[in-house]
Amino acid sequence: MSSVQITGTGHASMHIQTPAGSILCDPWVNPAYFASWFPFPDNSQLDWETLGNCDYLFVSHLHRDHFDAQHLKNFISKKATVLLPNYPTSQLRDELEDLGFTKFIETVSNEVQELDGGLKFMIQSLIAPNDGPIGDSSLWVEYDGIRILNQNDARPSDLDVFAELGHVHAHMLQFSGAIWYPMVYELPANAKTAFGKQKRDRQFDRTWRYIDDLKASYVFPIAGPPCFLDDELWQFNDIHGDEGNIFPDQSVFIREYAKVGGTNGVVLLPGSVSTLTTDSCETEHPTPVDEFFANKEAHLRDYQARMRPVIEAQKETWKHPEIDVLKEMKRRIEPLLEESIYMAKGIGGPVRFDLVGYDGETVEEVLIDFPNKEVRRASGDEKVRYRFRTQRMLVEHLLFIEEIDWVNSLFLSCRFSAARIGQYNEFIYSFFKCLSEERLQYSEGWYDEHQRATDAEDITIGDWTVQRRCPHLKADLTRFGMVDGGVLTCQLHGWKFDLASGRCLTSVGHTIRASKTADSA
Repeated sequence: MSSVQITGTGHASMHIQTPAGSILCDPWVNPAYFASWFPFPDNSQLDWETLGNCDYLFVSHLHRDHFDAQHLKNFISKKATVLLPNYPTSQLRDELEDLGFTKFIETVSNEVQELDGGLKFMIQSLIAPNDGPIGDSSLWVEYDGIRILNQNDARPSDLDVFAELGHVHAHMLQFSGAIWYPMVYELPANAKTAFGKQKRDRQFDRTWRYIDDLKASYVFPIAGPPCFLDDELWQFNDIHGDEGNIFPDQSVFIREYAKVGGTNGVVLLPGSVSTLTTDSCETEHPTPVDEFFANKEAHLRDYQARMRPVIEAQKETWKHPEIDVLKEMKRRIEPLLEESIYMAKGIGGPVRFDLVGYDGETVEEVLIDFPNKEVRRASGDEKVRYRFRTQRMLVEHLLFIEEIDWVNSLFLSCRFSAARIGQYNEFIYSFFKCLSEERLQYSEGWYDEHQRATDAEDITIGDWTVQRRCPHLKADLTRFGMVDGGVLTCQLHGWKFDLASGRCLTSVGHTIRASKTADSA
């Protein structure tokens, strides 16, 4: 009987070994997002020389906990053939080519391709502005009837396309948080805990729905959690008994999964090896899993001590006092404001950055005025709906390296605080991941297309007739919609809509078409 070996290599990374070749997925070792995120558990001691000598490389997207440029350059064989997601911009391929990769297999989303030796694969590419840094993807693999879905942290509206290809034996998917909300918001502690618990529960609910959709033989929790080793961020680790912490680990997943009847969960530590057949999965671990997680804080403290010099060395590279922040933000951002229609309108007001100097005091207040299409110094009494407070040197560094994606750097670092008046506004974060003309034009076109598109198909949920597709990112509400007291919740991302008015309760814009059914009117 044929078998496939899956070696856990940390976070969303894995090494898939088949008789027809090996695939290394999303290798991440070095700290990401201003040295705030580290893989948990520590995977730096693995034999990366051997693991990197792979036949195929799959990098799902450009988030830095999936795309580790330093590690890809130093340890992954440039003879590997890259299985390339089909994205609207060429940035992923361009960056891989800059690292020395030369062989690529271009893919079409949701189309199966066959490699030498009978190894089949398919990549599903998601391309909405909110999907990763302009793109996220999942990898489906089949060898001799053994099927694997590496969903990592992609969030498709459903998994039908994978289920239709045959029963999946191993399903790898995200279960833990990968965002800055609600920890960075300036809220009372009890409110922050309540919002965090709500998000934590929603993360698990989404995971259970995906698991139930696919009904794979075995479920592998991956793509989280990161750990936070800088003293300034240590409180974000899920070791303090905080029910509002959004970064539960794999042992918590197994415990919560059991509460909903899950008995087929498989944890991969770095170095764990699962041997998968069509009717079995046997896993060997480098250390007992329960024992490892029972000593989680001790492992983190040891890890922190090893990485402290790395963190301090990185911090020394961030300061660029020669940068005139206001001048450079005007130069970089104002031309994009002139070209932005949908995102600027969606933001609808000014956004302020309060920049803290090297001594810890606020030194500069910069206002990005979306309605008036300008970047200027803020006046002290000017009210804004969105405000960010962060260290000036972080923005100096972003401007110095000409970073085009502040979400995939500053915001995911959690090295800031935020305040807002009113609802969440997705357009703000969409804009700050589009600080290049190519990305901006793509996102504006996407919003234009979806603004004008009308979804004629309606469905019935309870006493309501509603449009089938969620106005946010087109999730199928027959699967993800739940109505309670006249409020519809799309469980894919937790967005809520008041059905009587059609108004979105989660963010600005995004109205829904809904009416009472004839029988209940």
